[in-house]
Amino acid sequence: MRNCKNCKRCDQKGTASKLNKRIEILNPGESRNKYNEPIKTLELVARPWAAVEPLQGREYYAAAREHADVTTKITIRYRKDVDRTMFVQCDGVMFEILHIIDPEFKHEELHLMCKERQ
Repeated sequence: MRNCKNCKRCDQKGTASKLNKRIEILNPGESRNKYNEPIKTLELVARPWAAVEPLQGREYYAAAREHADVTTKITIRYRKDVDRTMFVQCDGVMFEILHIIDPEFKHEELHLMCKERQ
């Protein structure tokens, strides 16, 4: 792959072409219903393009119930407004952000290490 002439964010690996999924980054919040009771809400922060890559799957039995953990790496362009309290939704699947990695501290992209919410 070759670099595009107008964009400095692309590299030899073609990072921009791998961002082929539209995701939603959601911030948990709280609002009140008509009875003034608190209800949990998710506020949309951004809808960036991303690369979604499942890394591993693990099933185990605890208290006679089956559990499954799926660890997923979601790559997006660098943003300052993403933190570990947020969630990511992709194709109807909700992910919890466990770690945020800025490779080589270049501020070009972020790797969101996520776990699928059950």
